[in-house]
Amino acid sequence: MHIDDWLQAIPAGWLYATVALVIGLESLGIPLPGEIVLVSSAILASKGVVHPAWVAACAGTGAIVGDTAGYAIGRRGGAALFARLGRRFPRHFGPRHISKAEHYFTRFGMWAVFFGRFVALLRILAGPLAGALRMPYWRFAVANVLGGIVWAAGTTTVVYYLGLVAEKWLKGFSWAGLGAAVVIGVCTTLYLRRRAASALDEGDL
Repeated sequence: MHIDDWLQAIPAGWLYATVALVIGLESLGIPLPGEIVLVSSAILASKGVVHPAWVAACAGTGAIVGDTAGYAIGRRGGAALFARLGRRFPRHFGPRHISKAEHYFTRFGMWAVFFGRFVALLRILAGPLAGALRMPYWRFAVANVLGGIVWAAGTTTVVYYLGLVAEKWLKGFSWAGLGAAVVIGVCTTLYLRRRAASALDEGDL
């Protein structure tokens, strides 16, 4: 069963709680599919299953609370924490990932917390790493709250309205047109990912 099928099968109240919990745990530093849960819930909102405002509110709350807890844990655990996480989750907390994240934090400061909400790797590391690097709490809090609100509300709104528009288009869309749209979408996504990877590699040099 896919995530969206599972979310649609549970009551709305449990779905809101699941959104907040999964995103909160991801922000705490546990590698979970928070963004996938948010996008799937926003799609369900466009179908009238749940209310988009509640989805955004729960996502934002989970993001802010999770990052705050992650900051406290990182501040107490420091480098030793990431060494233990690296041994347990090498794909997410390996030395290369931590080094790259530290580079962003050193270069961009509190903006790394804000924009890190929109990047998969930094979304997991932002709170714990900000605490471990001793970022002043007030700076972290401002970036954390603003980033959590903008990410949660922005993602929910965009996916919600795209879902409404897509549903109207698909009613009169031919299968050939749908196939062409899928191919174009996949090619565009692969191209953008390749460009983003190249930009990150150039930044490491």
